[in-house]
Amino acid sequence: MTNTNSYAMKSSLKLIKNADIYAPEHLGINDILVGGEKIMLIDKSIRIDGLCIETIDVEGNIVTPGFIDQHVHIIGGGGQQGYASLVPEVTVSELIACGTTTVVGLLGTDGFVKQLGTLYAKTKALDMEGLTAYMLTSYYGLPERTLTGSVAEDLIFIDKVIGCKLALSDDRCSFPQELEILRLINQVRLGGFTSGKGGILHIHLGNLPEGIEKLLNIAHEYPTLVSYLSPTHMIRTEALFEQGLEFARLGGRLDFSTGGTRFTLPRLAVMQALEKGVHIEQLTFSSDGHGGVKRTDPVTHVVTYRPAPLDLNWQETRLLVKECDLPLEKAICLITANPAQNLHLQTKGRLAPGYDADLCVLDKDILQLTDVMAKGEIMMKQQTILHKGRYEA
Repeated sequence: MTNTNSYAMKSSLKLIKNADIYAPEHLGINDILVGGEKIMLIDKSIRIDGLCIETIDVEGNIVTPGFIDQHVHIIGGGGQQGYASLVPEVTVSELIACGTTTVVGLLGTDGFVKQLGTLYAKTKALDMEGLTAYMLTSYYGLPERTLTGSVAEDLIFIDKVIGCKLALSDDRCSFPQELEILRLINQVRLGGFTSGKGGILHIHLGNLPEGIEKLLNIAHEYPTLVSYLSPTHMIRTEALFEQGLEFARLGGRLDFSTGGTRFTLPRLAVMQALEKGVHIEQLTFSSDGHGGVKRTDPVTHVVTYRPAPLDLNWQETRLLVKECDLPLEKAICLITANPAQNLHLQTKGRLAPGYDADLCVLDKDILQLTDVMAKGEIMMKQQTILHKGRYEA
């Protein structure tokens, strides 16, 4: 029996009809009422009486939360072959085209030419353009670089800062020791609970043999600190992945980069992790978008770099469903609910009343991304970008 709700309101409303909702759990066919930037109601049938309202009939296609990418070089990665190799910044339309409605920007090896002030400005700009953007303070190295003088104060006083970046087990890093990592966790934890942001220490992993040995030592000795650790690039090598399985058994989360160096395809790594007993809630995808990707020509041996793509998160998620037979309600968590939980984003990653009106529409037959809504505004319709950045052609 259909439950019909009537609403009479004076605010601007959008009504999405006949949506097959993955919230990420599968709710079946429902309507979604959006008011401003928020989801107001999800129900089997919603009727609006006596109001001018924009009605969007998605005709039984799939609707999911907007995608979250927690590792993007939004101002471009640093140059590794001189100034001319500095990677360009991300555009608004690039993010919209791959369904990314929430993005976390960060610095890479370069905390000098690419600076935190520029990163903050780009974060604010993406917000002004209709997306949701956050940032991590510091960069690969130690001593840490901040906007205010300390990591904790950046979290407390800088609105967009939700965590800190560090590199480990990489020949370009500053080789931090356990005590230095613990002191950064202390700063993230203090800043996180004081500001109410939660706080994370997001850790780039290279391919040196030690891997996450220091993080495992911390997790064993101080289990209450595991939730503040967010290691990424965890499929760079098979040995690193195996260490990651132990970290997951200790309650940690694992982030698999869909771009860059990897020993196996991200979707296959997910299936291997699940087979080894890791819970799907402990896994996330991120793109490493617009980091510099090294390529060596097999014939000429000339080394070149290109920006890491932004669209592989959804491609890998889709192939988890199409090729690996993982149910969509589980696969979609990797780029929606799970990163939202990792980042402590209270109104992101789910479709429910009170949550932000960020959503993606997928063709029900081939799971192709067709439409994107961010903060209640339609950004892409039938694969046509409706909103571009101010300086995009």
